[in-house]
Amino acid sequence: MSFESLQLIEPIAKALQAEGYTKPTPIQEKAIPVLLERKDLLGCAQTGTGKTAAFAIPILQLLHQDELYKKGPAGIKALILTPTRELAIQIGDSFSAYGKFLRL
Repeated sequence: MSFESLQLIEPIAKALQAEGYTKPTPIQEKAIPVLLERKDLLGCAQTGTGKTAAFAIPILQLLHQDELYKKGPAGIKALILTPTRELAIQIGDSFSAYGKFLRL
């Protein structure tokens, strides 16, 4: 499977390419399509297998799509809870990298 087969929007695909991502990991292959359908998901995978990208990429894509049709005041769009400050910083950095070509 490739990232192209996941039907990601061009700005995200471009950011993934810039980050050196060539193909999705197993957790990403399974999680991204489910999350793009706005379904709930509980996923477990070892450290370093791409779990952050597995949830960050669909969140960014859905936020971008919702932004195109936004009416009214902006509110909280996504909430990500982490057990440590360090992990929160890492996740924030990942969101910045994957969303660097989006206007969010």
